[in-house]
Order: sequence, then C-alpha cells, then structure tokens
Amino acid sequence: MAENKFLDKINSPADVKKLSVPQLEQLAKEIRQLLISVISHTGGHLAPNLGVVELTLALHKVFNTPEDKIIFDVGHQAYIHKIITGRREQFPTLRQYGGLSGFPKRSESEHDAFGTGHSSTSISAALGMACARDLQGEDYNVVAVIGDGSMTGGMAFEALNNAGMLHKNMIVVLNDNEMSISKNVGAMSEYLYQLRTGETYNKIKNDIEGWLKNMEFGSDVLKAIRRLKGSVKYLMVPTSIFEELGFTYLGPVDGHDLDGLLDVLQAAKKIDGPVMVHVLTKKGKGYKPAEESPNKFHGTGPFDIATGKKITNPNAPVSYTEVFGKTLTKLADIDDKIVGITAAMPDGTGLNIFAEAHKDHFFDVGIAEQHAVTAAAGMAAAGMKPVAAIYSTFMQRAYDSIMHDICMQKLHVTLCLDRAGLVGDDGYTHHGVFDYAYLRSIPKMTIMAPKDENELQHMLKTALDFDGPVSVRYPRGSGVGVALDTQWQDLPIGKAEVLRTGKDVCFWAIGSMVQTALDAAELLEAQGISAGVVNMRFAKPLDVELLREHAQSYGKIITLEEGVLAGGVGSAILEELNENKLLEQCEVRCFGIPDEFVMHGDKKLLFRDLGLDTPTIAAKAAAFVKGEEEGKKKDLMFC
Repeated sequence: MAENKFLDKINSPADVKKLSVPQLEQLAKEIRQLLISVISHTGGHLAPNLGVVELTLALHKVFNTPEDKIIFDVGHQAYIHKIITGRREQFPTLRQYGGLSGFPKRSESEHDAFGTGHSSTSISAALGMACARDLQGEDYNVVAVIGDGSMTGGMAFEALNNAGMLHKNMIVVLNDNEMSISKNVGAMSEYLYQLRTGETYNKIKNDIEGWLKNMEFGSDVLKAIRRLKGSVKYLMVPTSIFEELGFTYLGPVDGHDLDGLLDVLQAAKKIDGPVMVHVLTKKGKGYKPAEESPNKFHGTGPFDIATGKKITNPNAPVSYTEVFGKTLTKLADIDDKIVGITAAMPDGTGLNIFAEAHKDHFFDVGIAEQHAVTAAAGMAAAGMKPVAAIYSTFMQRAYDSIMHDICMQKLHVTLCLDRAGLVGDDGYTHHGVFDYAYLRSIPKMTIMAPKDENELQHMLKTALDFDGPVSVRYPRGSGVGVALDTQWQDLPIGKAEVLRTGKDVCFWAIGSMVQTALDAAELLEAQGISAGVVNMRFAKPLDVELLREHAQSYGKIITLEEGVLAGGVGSAILEELNENKLLEQCEVRCFGIPDEFVMHGDKKLLFRDLGLDTPTIAAKAAAFVKGEEEGKKKDLMFC
C-alpha cells in the first residue's frame, strides 16, 4: 500500500481535530484504502464502514471522546472509530483470534462508550447515559449513531418516545443509507424516503435562507424564521415524526460532505433537548463492487480486491443455510399453508430462495424479532404453517413471544435457528450458544438439531408435519459433506439414533457435535477403548427409554453439545438420570460451553480452547474410562 499522508499520524482523536477539511477529505480516502485492504484478508463489515468514513471523522472532529460518549448501534460501522482511537496499528488483527473485536467493546478501549452487537439499542443506552450524567451533575455530550435499518426495531421507538418525554440533551445521528443488511422494508423506510426527497421544501428553504444571508438584516430575520420553521415546513411537507416525538429535526444532510456535517453537528451541540440529525450516506462508498452489491459486502469473508469476488473453497460442502432454503421451498411447492418469516435476514437465512418461488408467502418484518415471532403465532392461529428463520443469537430477543404467544397457546410455529453454536469471527455478541437452554425451559417446546445437512431436510419436514411449537437449530457454514436424499420422511418425535455401539463409554451427542463424537470414537478405538455414539436428534423430548438402557449397560456417558452447559442438553440428561435414580449406576461427564462469554476468533481455535476439539475429547474420554481424570481446568480465553 502507498504511504499514507495523514493516516499514519493518526493515533488519537486529537490528531483528527488538527486537520483542515481538505486534509480530512484526504484522510477519508486513506482510511477507505485501509478498510478495503484489511477486510479483504480478515473478512468483516466492509460496506457499512465505507459509508460512514466522513461521518465518523466529523463526529470525532466535533466531539471529545472519551469524555463525550459516542454509541454505535449494532457496531458493525465502528471500524473507522477504532482506527482513529488508538487502534490503527492493531487493525489488521480485526476479528482474528486474540485481535480486535469486530464490534465496540468497553474492555478494548475507553473510547468505546457502550458495547454493542445487536440492533436498535443505541438510543436507549444514550438516553440512559444522559440521565446518569444529569443525576451526577456532569456535563458532556451523548451521541447515538443508528442506521435506518436499526430504526425498524421497536426498541428504537420505545427509546425515542421516552427521550422526547424526558427532554434530555442528547443527539441521535440517523445514518440513512436505505439498507440494513438487505434492502430495508416497511413504512419507516418509506417515510425516510419521503424525508430524503422533500425537494420542494428543501429548495424553497435553501433559496430563502441564501437570500436572507446576503441581506444586512438577514441574520436576525433568518433566526426568526427558523423559530417558526415548523409552521413553514408543515405547509410544504408532512410533519416530521421525530419532531412530533419531541426531537429537534436537522436534515437531511449529505453524509459525505464534511463541511455540511461539521456545521450540522456543531449546531446540534447547541440545541437544548434531544436532537435528530438525519444523515444520508452511500453504503459501500469508494469501492465499486460494494457500492453495486452492498448486501454482499455488508458482512463479507476474504475477497479479491480487483474483482470483488469472495475467496471461497469450491470443494466446500453445501451450507446448512442453502439446504434449509431449498428444502423449505420444495415443501411449500406442495403445501400452500407454509409461509416464511424473517427479521431483515432473507439472504442470511436462505429465505431469499423461498421468496423467489413463493413471493406472496414470504414476509420480511425488518429488524423486529419479537414482532416476527408473534406475527408467526398469529398466522398459526389463523391456520397457516409459519416458519420463522432467525439467527440463534437474535432469537434471544423474542424469548417472551416464544413463551407467551406460541408455547402457551401450543401453536404450530416452526422456529429455524441458523448460526447456532459458535460463529467464529463475530464473537461473543453473536455466538448462538444459549438456545438449547432458553428453549428447553419452555413447556410444550420440541427441540431438534441435525447431525448433518441431509438430516436437516428430514427435520424440517418433521417440524412442518408436527402439531405444536417446534425448533430446529443448525450451525453456520458448510455441512458435513454427505449426500442429500431426494425423498424425505418424518422422524419419530423424541427418538434418538444409535450410530455406533460400544461397551466402555457412550457419547450422547447432538447436532454439530455428532461428527466430533464419531471421530473421537475412532481415536479411542485405536487405544483399545470401545465407545458408542448416539445421535440424540432431540434435545426435548429426550429418548428416555434409550438413555435408561445405556446408563445401565455402559455405566459411563459423555454428553456433547455446542451450547452452554448451564441448563443445556447435558443438564437435561443429568436431570432425567437423577429423576430415575440412575446416577448411582452411571457416571456422566458433560462437555459444552462453560459459564463464560467466549471471545471471537477462528472456530478451530475456540473449540481447542474450550476442550471441544476431537483430540481433547478423546483424551478426556480415555482418562474418564481409565479413572485418570486430573480435575484441572485448562485456561480458556473468555471475554
């Protein structure tokens, strides 16, 4: 990369403040080059960050972190913030094991005012900080930076409603790029479009203001007109919902015009009460492939800079996500009661495949998981077969809806949890390791997890033929590489599958850990230890009959799950054995995620640290069988 004229000298926000606007514009170009260069190797959120370079520089030019608080909603657009707050030299470690997090993290920098990773939380957090500031008699600015996609989340409106009532000094910067991950949907998206294109009002306002500025008495009259701007504006465009909620609305302003950004942010600082600054940006700006396909470069893996093509393994097995999308589409071909629902993730969940074939039966509700689940419940109550496809980590946000609206009414809704288990580079805000535990605790819920991509097909058919609440969870990325059946059958509810018999110890594994159990059994066989392997298939209900039989015949059981141990599948087995007074006859060891938040990094390294890789499991199983367990816990890397 060519030598940077300004970027190499930026070690803190103070260095940004020294630069003139032309120098900042050059710095923006250098930052974009760094973003493209690094993310092409590490992967990450490229398009969102390319769109907010000027905005981030303007924020740090006007405000003084860490005294002032800047909160980035979701945080996938905070890379520039990291670069100019002392982490420039570390930036090539982004999302790598032991390196920088892909999201703001309080423990990483004093400039990260609030840790984020999920959507629509920034305004609530900012309001909370503003309240704390005033209660403690302090004086600093609080700024929430939220995208228009995140504004489709109900929590954002709960916060706006409260902020308008409390009238605290705070600034909300609405970064409007017409995108979340996929194209935005809903009435709010249409409303923002109307604000963006209020050409008649904006032209008249600009003409009047320009004329008055050139008059001797113009500035005073201009101030007077601005005081009455609501009356003038309402004659020309519909009222601003933000102003009705108690915010002073400024904008829209070009998010790539540094002069304009600096002016409006300086003005926002001086206004009493909550302010909404509406900024228009282009997602992917400065890199043509990302500008043309911002959804593909929202979160990307490594790619070739010259072509924009992702660097992938052409021999990799088909992904679970693709299998899900194609299977659901084929099932809907013969059952017109099936509908697909997602929360702003049609591509990420594979429902884009379904949407192409069954447009009228597809619903993208925006970033509103709670609404998605309750809407699914409403569809089920009216006789449809809804399938809500949402990442495991995001489904957590809909816990009450699952319990109250689906399970209490025993409605036939299928929850498909993609990205279940460790997700790798996105880290602890995105690991989908809690769903076994949080779903298992709800009465009436049936929980399935396939051992491979082929079994996913059969489970999806089973779920849709079932009568009641049911969930299917599966991991991120490629499948195991097995052949796919063309004819699918219903699996017997609550019945496990014996894959291998043994006599010394038996692995009871579920989902992604089944293949690990088979591999570990092979290693144990080489040591003269005979291990059985059971594909549990169901976390709830358990195959109680087979479990009791194995407890008595093996005397030693090891559970394997890619989920938290607290309340997880291993807990379910221990509860069942304890209930039947079989723990005196059978020793149990549970392997899974401990009671900690797991850091980001390559999944192979995370599994190694957690002791969930095949060699470690085999070694621990051998020690268990031989009675040689050390009882010493390996040092792990947690957040």
